[in-house]
Amino acid sequence: MKKFKRLVRIEFKRIFSNNVLLAILFGAPILYGFLFGYVYQQAKVVDLPIVIIDQDRSPTTDKIIDAFQDNESLLVSDVRYSAGDIKAEMPIKQYAAVVTLPTDFEANVFQKKHPEIRVDLNMANILNANTASKSIQSVLMTLNAGMEIEGLKKQGMHPTQAFSQYESFKINFNKLYNSTGNYVTFMLPGLLAGIMQQVIFLAMALVFARDFEDGYFGSLIKESKSSLYHIALKATPFLLMLPFMWLAVSLFFPYFNIDADIFNFPMLVLTILLTLASMVIGMLFSIAIPSQLKATELLMVISTPAFILSGFTWPTMAIPSAITNIAQFIPLTQFLSGFRKIAFYGGNLASIKTEIGILLLITAVAFMVMVILLQVKIRLFEKKRRNTAEVLGA
Repeated sequence: MKKFKRLVRIEFKRIFSNNVLLAILFGAPILYGFLFGYVYQQAKVVDLPIVIIDQDRSPTTDKIIDAFQDNESLLVSDVRYSAGDIKAEMPIKQYAAVVTLPTDFEANVFQKKHPEIRVDLNMANILNANTASKSIQSVLMTLNAGMEIEGLKKQGMHPTQAFSQYESFKINFNKLYNSTGNYVTFMLPGLLAGIMQQVIFLAMALVFARDFEDGYFGSLIKESKSSLYHIALKATPFLLMLPFMWLAVSLFFPYFNIDADIFNFPMLVLTILLTLASMVIGMLFSIAIPSQLKATELLMVISTPAFILSGFTWPTMAIPSAITNIAQFIPLTQFLSGFRKIAFYGGNLASIKTEIGILLLITAVAFMVMVILLQVKIRLFEKKRRNTAEVLGA
């Protein structure tokens, strides 16, 4: 045990002497946590610039313009009476939408000719386009209903009857789980988990690869020929440090007022399993590829698309099944699936049984392959050293 403690202290020294590893392990989660948190801090999209082309210049179109100006999601950047060359302005202004109120709009409304308002959406940014479309429809449908009711009242119908005549049925939307549509609550948890998986991948990719490169591996196997011993030695510093990193990351939730229940036992189990699965995958690559650069590059190939493939933002049913099946064996996919069930739906361990099973499978398979591969490398290294000694002795 004294020898193991001495070697663990050496591991800590080697970790803290590696500036790249320190930057990855401690800098990335904190820096990106603040960065992404402040990016989405506004919580929802507001002040999307739109142009209104008022070809009618009537009191009715003035009311429509006022209604658009009162909508918080939209910003009426310009009101003009002809289109001009909007296409030439788009690279600079990047309007979310162009609303055209046609000539004789008011007169046609009063004559029940059902004039058409044209809305041209800028689809270059889907999120902005969808938000603008929803807000524009909300404004115009409200005004449309109001005009219909006013028309019925002018025909002599009682206000209550006019309202019921227009509204055949009522619709009541009850928003559950992130009821405010807060974008921080939606995006930041997934991004933080993705960052932590990537950090663990990259940190663990360096542990054995560095030893192979600088020759320290030869000194270690003089202490023990057991692959399990060396895996425990390399994992111990990270098992001691990573809980503090997870704690730091979890504090972003209250800091950015994210309404998610994460401080509970099922979430602890899920976090531990993500950590272990990511650690063994990172260490496996570090053993299989004795080059720090190549090991990190290949792990980046896995971790970079992991967030998109996880189904956290884009539904898995819209992803080809072949890709979805592969994504199931990336730890982040299972973690984010379980995270949503626990943090937002109030689930328990039974509700994440599938995710726990797959994470355990990933960990077990990667661990067994890692143990076997490292043991083979130890034997080959020892055989090479004996042959070298025999050649020098001869």
